Amino acid sequence: MPAFLFNLTFLLAAPFWALMIVAPGWSWTRRIIASPLIVLPVVLIYAVVVLSNLDDVLPAVVNPTLGGVSDLLGSADGATAGWAHMIAFDLFAGRWIWLDARDRGVPHLVLAPILVLTILLGPLGLAGYLAVRPRWRQDLG
Repeated sequence: MPAFLFNLTFLLAAPFWALMIVAPGWSWTRRIIASPLIVLPVVLIYAVVVLSNLDDVLPAVVNPTLGGVSDLLGSADGATAGWAHMIAFDLFAGRWIWLDARDRGVPHLVLAPILVLTILLGPLGLAGYLAVRPRWRQDLG
C-alpha cells in the first residue's frame, strides 16, 4: 500500500502543476488554482499514512531527534508520509507563487522555471520567486 500511495501522491498534484505551467492563460486554470482545496487529495493521503502509523510518527515529531526522524523516514510508510508532506506544501507554495505572479504581472517566461524549481526543490523555488518578486509591483486595481 505505501508504494501505491507514494506514486499516487504526485499523480494527484501533477495536473495542477501542468495547468500553472502549460496552460496559464486558460480560463479554467485561474478558477481551479484559485481554490486552496487543490492540495486536499494529497493531504488526505498524508493523513491516511500518518494516522495509521501514529505510534511511530508521534514520538518522532513530539521529541524530534536526527536518529528518530531518520528511522521514521527510512521506512516505506515514513517516506510516503514525507513525500506527501513535501508535495502538499510544494503545491500550496506553487499555487501562491502562481496567483501572486499573475496579480503582479510577472511574465510567464520568468514564472515557469520558478514553478518547475518549486516542484523539484520546493524551498529553492520559493526563494527564487521571493528574489524576483519585488521587480513587479502588485496590481491594486
